[in-house]
Amino acid sequence: MTTHEKNTSTPGERAQALLQVLKQKDLIPDGYIEHMTQLMAHEWSPENGARVVAKAWVDPQFRELLLKDGTAACAQFGYTGPQGEYIVALEDTPSVKNVIVCSLCSCTNWPVLGLPPEWYKGFEFRARLVREGRTVLRELGTELPAEVTVKVWDTSAESRYLVLPVRPEGSESMDEEALRKLITKDVLIGVALPQVA
Repeated sequence: MTTHEKNTSTPGERAQALLQVLKQKDLIPDGYIEHMTQLMAHEWSPENGARVVAKAWVDPQFRELLLKDGTAACAQFGYTGPQGEYIVALEDTPSVKNVIVCSLCSCTNWPVLGLPPEWYKGFEFRARLVREGRTVLRELGTELPAEVTVKVWDTSAESRYLVLPVRPEGSESMDEEALRKLITKDVLIGVALPQVA
């Protein structure tokens, strides 16, 4: 019969021990954790996605590139890195509303969307959006006309998505900087529509 001692170390202590072992085995370089923390906190942001979308709204050539090769379009802004290796832009139209989900976990296009919001990680959201897209959107405050088709795109290891929403009415005179302010993380995921105040 074996006895098990209760582990009294904190999660932080266990993380430090794991980090020490990974460094000893040369599995991660010095400064890696600090670098990734800096990226997550300061460089990966939905403001990046807002810049991409606003540029696509005002520049037809950039829009064409974004829809053809989202990775290359985002790279023009320097938005590359983990979870951003293969970016696909999904174009909303007056008759189609695209929405992103990761039904297996909670991955997103980090360089352009930032880290996923808490609700995006929830099992209920991930499971229900695939089956009841329109209902989930309504519950999140986005009511769509019956003639609009909701397309749910499941992120995978091969593809990370970004929704290119329809430019809202009333924004025709707005410049690129003003347009960026209309675009939130929820808009980039597809659960909200850009609104002119």
